[in-house]
Amino acid sequence: MSHSSFLTGFALSGALIVAIGAQNAFLLRQGIKREHVWPVVVLCALSDALLIAAGVAGLGALVQQSPGLLRAITVLGTLFLVAYGLCSLWAARHPGSLQVAAISGGASTTPLLPVLLQAAAFTYLNPHVYLDTVLLVGSVGAQQSPAHQPWFVLGGTAASVVWFVSLGYGARWLAPLFAKPAAWRVLDVLIGLTMLVLAGMVWRHAG
Repeated sequence: MSHSSFLTGFALSGALIVAIGAQNAFLLRQGIKREHVWPVVVLCALSDALLIAAGVAGLGALVQQSPGLLRAITVLGTLFLVAYGLCSLWAARHPGSLQVAAISGGASTTPLLPVLLQAAAFTYLNPHVYLDTVLLVGSVGAQQSPAHQPWFVLGGTAASVVWFVSLGYGARWLAPLFAKPAAWRVLDVLIGLTMLVLAGMVWRHAG
């Protein structure tokens, strides 16, 4: 039945998306800063919808049969994670720059385009998104009857929307804490280390 396909897509996508990752860490930081949260949430949710639909349509099989493509994405993704991680660690050394990022009534200090490009990189240069969202979720969705596949995709997309909205806008409850530069230093260090660890895991998994 259609509602069963919707719930299957919602549960499977929701279980995978909650895992700590580079995309979630980036959105959390944007949410705390209250900077371009809505555009980033929309980009992440639409990307998940596109990737889930592509997986159901057969892209997962293509990825599985194209190790060279996945290898290229792995290399680019690893380099991006390392670069972003090092930048976060470098930013943590300069409390003055963190004061600019302190909560300021929602004012944005970074142009929208670079933020969206970073969010897109965290999404599409992550090899796990093709293994989890496209291959795993897509293969389960492909097993649904053709009439129920759109409901499966809708369920997976709904889980993404709920999670990204909750993470992006729920992060503002931490705003009082991050009004202090010291808190931003800690966050940048944690994000930087997370990115480097994820880069190592991605590279090791590829090897």
